[in-house]
Amino acid sequence: MSEKHDPSARGMRVDHIAIAVKSLDESLKFYKDQFGLEVIDIEVVEEQGVRVAKLDVGNTHIELLEPLSENTPVGKFIAQKGPGLHHICLGVNDIECELKKLKESATKLIDETPRIGAGGARIAFVHPKATNGVLMELSEWPEGTSGGH
Repeated sequence: MSEKHDPSARGMRVDHIAIAVKSLDESLKFYKDQFGLEVIDIEVVEEQGVRVAKLDVGNTHIELLEPLSENTPVGKFIAQKGPGLHHICLGVNDIECELKKLKESATKLIDETPRIGAGGARIAFVHPKATNGVLMELSEWPEGTSGGH
């Protein structure tokens, strides 16, 4: 299998699954009490207008996203669709390289250049129109970190 078709050779893995929630505190209670999941970290990401709780699920994690206001992307998502699956994040070794490949194939992107997301990761979003309706995030963690894994 060539590197082009081998996600693991490109460092690609499921980094996290993000769920939009109305109340982080209520949602955390459910995930901790019912599934026994541990909270790795809670942080506010002002640029994206969310409060994020990262939950450990072994080789990946779940991120619960609570909007800081109704005017944020996640706030608008909840108003339109209700709470639920927001996006899937693929961790990559080289986000610049991945974005270049996507641009060369005329894939519709939300972010053509990386920005800083939760935990200091470099992130970029692929438009749902390119992925059959699923918002996809690419994430590259700073060298020497594992993104909470």
